[in-house]
Amino acid sequence: MQKVLIFSFVSLALILSACAPTVTPTNAMPMGGDSVTTATPGSMTADNPEAAHMMEPISAPNVQPAAATEGGQPLTYREENGVKVFELTTKAVQWPILDGVTVTAFTYNGTVPRPMIRVTEGDQVRVIVKNELPDPTTIHWHGVEVPNAMDGVPGVTQDPIQPGETFVYEFTAKPAGTFMYHSHYEGDVQVSAGLYAPFIIEPKEPEANPPAVDKTLMISEWRMTDGLTYAAMPMGGMEPNFFTINGKSFPATETITVKKGERVRLRFIAIGQFIHPMHLHGFPFKIVATDGHPVPEASQLKKDTVSVAPGERYDIEFI
Repeated sequence: MQKVLIFSFVSLALILSACAPTVTPTNAMPMGGDSVTTATPGSMTADNPEAAHMMEPISAPNVQPAAATEGGQPLTYREENGVKVFELTTKAVQWPILDGVTVTAFTYNGTVPRPMIRVTEGDQVRVIVKNELPDPTTIHWHGVEVPNAMDGVPGVTQDPIQPGETFVYEFTAKPAGTFMYHSHYEGDVQVSAGLYAPFIIEPKEPEANPPAVDKTLMISEWRMTDGLTYAAMPMGGMEPNFFTINGKSFPATETITVKKGERVRLRFIAIGQFIHPMHLHGFPFKIVATDGHPVPEASQLKKDTVSVAPGERYDIEFI
C-alpha cells in the first residue's frame, strides 16, 4: 500500500509576547480589546473568493451560550470489544474567554479547547465525529502515528465531513507523549475558531516516579472587533487582540497551586499562529520532552524561558 506524505505549515509571526509569571499562566493578556480595527484584506483577496471568505466573521445560525465553562477536560469513553470509543460533536457556541468578552467558537462538545483525549500507548482508539457545524470539517491527529486514511486531510486522505454527516476515526495510540488533535479543513479559520484539543498518550509502562502536578496548557490567539469574531491570521493582516491559555484570557486563566518541594510538569502546546515565549519567574525548569518525544536526561536543557512555535509541544519540569 502506498503512503501519501503530507507536509503542512502554519503561517506565523514572531512577536514580543507578555510572559507567564511564576506558575500562574498570564501570557493570555488581552491586547487592546475592541480597539483593534478590522483589517482590510490584501489585493490578493479581490480575485480570490476563498481568501475573502477566510476574512469574514466566524458565524453559525442559532449559536447558543456554552453550557460548560472549562475546556480541555478529559473526555469519557466506553469500551467495545477492547476498543476505547470516544464521541465528539462539532457545534458553534458563544464561549467566554474573559469577563465581558465572548467569542463565537467552533467546538467539539461545546468547549475550547475541545475535550482532552487521554489514553495509554497501545490502546485501540475509535473516535466518532458528528458534524453539526455549517461547514465541512475533519480531524488531524497532530504527531500521532495513524494509518494514512485516518490522517484527516480533506481531499487527500478522506472526504470532508459534511454538515450533518458522521465519520469514524480508528487507530492504535502511539507513541507515548504530548500530542493534539485539530481541524484540517480551512485550518486558518477553524483552528483559530477553537477546533483544537490535547491528546495525551501515557506510556505503556507507568512512570516509576510521576510528577505531583501534571498540567496541559494550550496557547492560542483570538481576534474580536466590534463584537464579531475573526480568524486571527497575522500574515493576512488579521492581528489578534487576545491571547488565551486553555481557552481563557488573563485574569480568567486557571491558577496552578503547588506545594514547595513538589515536582511539576507543564505541557505547553501552541496551536495558534504566534511564537509564545513561556517564562517562569524565580526558578529554572528542565525540558524533558519535545513534540511528544522524551529528551534523554543527559541532554535536558535547563532554562527559564522556552519559545513555543505553532504546532510545537514542550514538556517542562521543575521543583
